This record gives sequence, C-alpha cells and structure tokens, in this order.
Amino acid sequence: MNIMLAMLAAFLWGTTYAVTQYSLEGWPPLLLGAIRALPAGLLLLAIKPNLPERKHWSVLIRLGAINIALFFSLLFVMAHTLPSAISGVGMISLPVFAMFFYWFFYKKSPTKIQMLSGTLLVLLAWLLFDPSRITLNPVGLIAMVGAISCIVVGSNITKNLGNKLHWWPVLCWQLIIGGTILTVLASLQALLSPAQYSAAWQHFSLLNGLGLLWLILLNTVVAYTLYVWLLSRMTVVEFSFGSISNPVAGILMGLILMNETFDSYQYTLMAFMILTSLLSPLISAYCNRTKTDHVAP
Repeated sequence: MNIMLAMLAAFLWGTTYAVTQYSLEGWPPLLLGAIRALPAGLLLLAIKPNLPERKHWSVLIRLGAINIALFFSLLFVMAHTLPSAISGVGMISLPVFAMFFYWFFYKKSPTKIQMLSGTLLVLLAWLLFDPSRITLNPVGLIAMVGAISCIVVGSNITKNLGNKLHWWPVLCWQLIIGGTILTVLASLQALLSPAQYSAAWQHFSLLNGLGLLWLILLNTVVAYTLYVWLLSRMTVVEFSFGSISNPVAGILMGLILMNETFDSYQYTLMAFMILTSLLSPLISAYCNRTKTDHVAP
C-alpha cells in the first residue's frame, strides 16, 4: 500500500513539467516556486495549527532551504528548458543518487540487485540523452542533477527529523520556510528585473489560475503530505523506487498537453528505464515474501 501511495505522489510531481509549460509559460521559476510553496504551507498549517520547539528550527530552516526553496527553483528551470517526458524519465535516476548518497555518507552498501538496476539505469540514461540523437538544454540538465540531489539530501533530513518531530510540523514548516525564502528572492528579482513579473501579472488568465491551483493543491498539498507521511514509514531508497510513476506522468502529460513525440528507439529506452527501476523493489518484495513463507508455521 505504501508503495502505491508513493507512486501517486510521484505521478502528481511528474505532471509539474507539462502543466507548467502549458499553463505558465514564461513565468519566473522563483515566482512559481514561491506561489507553489507558501500558500500550500499556510493552508496545511491552518488545517492543523502547530509551532515546533526552538531546538528544531535550525533543521527546519535547512530543510526548507534545500527541499523547497532550492529544489522548487531548479524544478521550474527544468520545466521551462526540458521536454516533459525527458524531465520525468531523467528523475527516475533518483534511486541511483540515493544509493550512492547512503553508500558514501552512511556506509550503507546497496544490495547486488540495487547495484545492477542502478548501473542499467545509468547506461540507459546515457543512451537516451545521447546528444547525437536528441538536443537538450544543458541548463536544464544541470538543473535536473541539482534537483535530484536536493531530493536525496532533503529526504534524508526529513526522515531524520521525523524521528524527533511529528511529521505534520515537518510538512507545514518546510513549505512555509522554503516559500518565504523564495518570496524574498522573487521580490528582489522583481525589483532588479521586473519585465517577466509584470508580463505574468498583466496577462494573467484563467489557464494561469488553473495551472497554479494544480501546482498548489495537487502537486504540493496532496503530494507533499503523502511524501512526508510515507518517509516516516519507508526508507528513502524504498520511496525513491516509487518514483516509477513520475516518468509515466511526464510522458503522458507531455503528449497530451504539449504534443511531445519521440521516435520508437527513444520510447523503448524510456520503457526500459521504467522497467529497470521496478527491478529492485519487485525482487526485494519476492524475497521477503519467500522468507515469510519459510518461517510461517
């Protein structure tokens, strides 16, 4: 059940790229990040008011800066510079980053099957992003690597903090703190370079409003509630393998909203990346079930 909820959260996140391109084209990433984070955090706080103890604030500030402010900024740079399908499929390499992060910093060696699936994912990504077959914006690719790194580091902080603090304050305050940071940065950018901000507000439309509601309510309130709640019940690596649905959403929404199409070779690579990401959790689940059956009376 947990893995299905993780897939739901990842699917909602996977719609971010196409929804942003379709409904919020040209909007500054800092502004989009601020509008997505701060209202969602305040809404969640209103549903269940809380105030963390003083000793938790330093970690919450660090979490809000990495997991929300920096990540949302990079995410919307990706949304503006890369095709939706490529963004979604690229983010499926998250388990690889998570495995190496825990291996390097916590000396937790990945299993053989995790190493195998990670290696295959890297190889398939290398083939998919081959510049001789597809032209991609290098700024978007750098933002993708940065965004994935933010997820891994931020998820680790979230999980550790969840052992000391109830998951609801962790959810609310990372969004409020991150959204506040983004609001300040967006305000400074608007003062220095007001053209994009003026254009966004002067040409505000119903489509813009619907896009913002999607980002705030579904992609943030719903998806982040599931994300923080699940991290108190799953490991980061386990959760990251639920990201299987992220590229599916990216491909489908890119096709439906942006008419993105790729050749059969590229779609085959995408499909193999999705299947490869399922390899480790499926085998692990099978092994665990086998062990349970053996010890059962």
